[in-house]
Amino acid sequence: MTVRFSPETADYLADLIEVLYLNDYFGFKESAKKYVADLATSIEVTIDKKISKPAPPYFDRYGKNMSYSVFKKNKNTQWYVFFNYADDIYYIRYIGNNHTCAQYLL
Repeated sequence: MTVRFSPETADYLADLIEVLYLNDYFGFKESAKKYVADLATSIEVTIDKKISKPAPPYFDRYGKNMSYSVFKKNKNTQWYVFFNYADDIYYIRYIGNNHTCAQYLL
């Protein structure tokens, strides 16, 4: 199994470090870096073990025929990882959380 992040999702994860730090979710930039690194590692290591569901049409803007899996990081935040899967490769196309995209999953 291989996991590849689209350039957009890789940029999003890099920007997320700044967002988490600047919005005081973490008091230290190193803590924000660790959180994002742990999220990326969790995706890479466990995505093949997670239950996946078909992504609703709203998310077609990021790619067609995607699935998504949920990664719970703490009691307040769940991350939704949208991907295509073929030839034993998970191609991550979009990452959002319950604060940004959960309303479109109903």
